[in-house]
Amino acid sequence: MSEQKVTVLAIQKKTLGSPEENLEKVRRMLDAQTGAEPDFIIFPEIFTCPYDNSCFPVYAQEDGGEVYLALSRIAKERRAYLIGGSVPERDEAGKIYNTSYIFNRNGDLLAKHRKVHLFDIDVPGGQYFKESDVLSPGDHVTVFDTEFGRMGVCICFDIRFPELFLQMRKMGVRMVFVPAAFNMTTGPAHWEVLFRSRALDQQIFMLGCSPARDETASYVAYGHSILTDPWGRVVSELDEKEGVLCTEIDLAYTDAVRQQIPLGGSAGLNDSGA
Repeated sequence: MSEQKVTVLAIQKKTLGSPEENLEKVRRMLDAQTGAEPDFIIFPEIFTCPYDNSCFPVYAQEDGGEVYLALSRIAKERRAYLIGGSVPERDEAGKIYNTSYIFNRNGDLLAKHRKVHLFDIDVPGGQYFKESDVLSPGDHVTVFDTEFGRMGVCICFDIRFPELFLQMRKMGVRMVFVPAAFNMTTGPAHWEVLFRSRALDQQIFMLGCSPARDETASYVAYGHSILTDPWGRVVSELDEKEGVLCTEIDLAYTDAVRQQIPLGGSAGLNDSGA
């Protein structure tokens, strides 16, 4: 089986106050990666403004807005596929979504994922947050095609729903990119095990990109951006501080694991991304 080596890069940064500041920060962090030529770049969940319900309506933009155009330019400049983290998106009816834009190497929009499962939790003595107070849920599975095969995207809380990943597997994905912002209640308990589990049960690579931890923020992210492989192993993981995860992987390993351990119900799936 021929190799299909690709380089993936995740930017883990603290979230600043405005979209302009945050876009400039990711540019500086990318510029610092001299010599790196990533095929895929991913930013964190809600990376353009504080992760707070009060901020979502303030910073929400429609398709084609300044943030959208800036992400398109970054993809074109870097000649890389860009999973633009996620940002607050406002549609024509005024509804607001937690949305990830995916651009190709030319800066053209390939896909758009609106977070399907909103982050509504209430853990006694821990985290309380209800995205549904402000945000609307998306309603579709998101995949996109590349020269390396088909890839998938979901956002944070979506990772807790295996049926979403089963649908992506049936659609031929070999890797799923996950902008996410687990907190200090769910992160230590569930972050690694969820990424390892989804990678293992669907025999795919998983790349999760989190904001860096900022103890002064209203919402404190766990950090620990992570890459897991189809065997359920952690390939690479950051700590809680700002940093860049840049790793080369061989996507052919997805096919090898699926041949070694054929899972029930997978017969007939087209894993080439066609």
